[in-house]
Amino acid sequence: MQGGDKRGGGYQRRDDNRGGRPQNRDDRPRRDEGRDPDQRPIRRDHAPVRDVKSENQLSKAARERLNALRADYNPRDEDRHAGDPRDTYTDVPNGIRLQKALAAAGVASRRASEEMIAAGRVSVDGQIVRRFGARVDPEASEIRVDDMRVVTAPDKLYFALNKPRGVVSTMWDPEGRPTLADYAGQTAERIFHVGRLDTETEGLILLTNDGDLANRLTHPRYKVIKTYVAKVDGPVPHRVVRQIEKGVELDDGPVKVDSFRVVDNDSDQAMVEIRLHEGRKHIVRRLMEAVGHPVADLARTQVGPIDLNNLRLGTMRALSSREVGELYKAAGL
Repeated sequence: MQGGDKRGGGYQRRDDNRGGRPQNRDDRPRRDEGRDPDQRPIRRDHAPVRDVKSENQLSKAARERLNALRADYNPRDEDRHAGDPRDTYTDVPNGIRLQKALAAAGVASRRASEEMIAAGRVSVDGQIVRRFGARVDPEASEIRVDDMRVVTAPDKLYFALNKPRGVVSTMWDPEGRPTLADYAGQTAERIFHVGRLDTETEGLILLTNDGDLANRLTHPRYKVIKTYVAKVDGPVPHRVVRQIEKGVELDDGPVKVDSFRVVDNDSDQAMVEIRLHEGRKHIVRRLMEAVGHPVADLARTQVGPIDLNNLRLGTMRALSSREVGELYKAAGL
């Protein structure tokens, strides 16, 4: 018979196709035959393939976030931003990204730091920087946020200590008396005290290893104000207040306070607040002695913008990044 040989009650398919259509589904050519298997479209549940939005179709917020992520994770940021007209700052070779330096200094999260950079609130070495990928040296670059200095050097330490009475304002005493070191504990870097408080005066004393800042905080030229609260013989008449405000002559020269006020004025004992920027030895005690109201108890409550707040007597805390920036501003740095 034509068309095939009849064997075993059926027909045998011819091996040659003779130009006709394939007789078996497996013999049909596949649409993706010859295509790279990694480039074949993936379809699930026969759902139609949808076009992905281009970047221009994304919302403004999504585009900003995408650009922020690219700036943060692209290791070639410094090349990608070469010639960028947004600023003229020259990157520090082998430096770290500006937003990373700000985050490490405790200014804000990296994302919040990026927003400050984009808003033009951050400067490096006197130049406004608007690039997320700008490279800085955390140990040498002068970084400011809203014109306030940010200390990014990882080895710089800043502490506030509420010194108790009877403690000597040194880190070591040959007579074996209690010293600041007994309360400061161990630190990776050697720290030293900023100025002194006499042994019988308690209150705020700063400790740091930042020599430039320490010198400015203690030198009268930079007029960093220290605030004291004293218990004195009372009452304190108004004429004494006027006398102190006018200036009092001591044996080593006149003393002029920045401000003076009576906080409490009982008949037997009064409490006064004295603010002044010089630090001659026993200056507050000698001042009050000179006007006839000797000091019974004395405490320093504030140095520049830093105050005791709720710091307990005999304890120490690290200053925040903002507090350090405020100290730099007060010292003219």
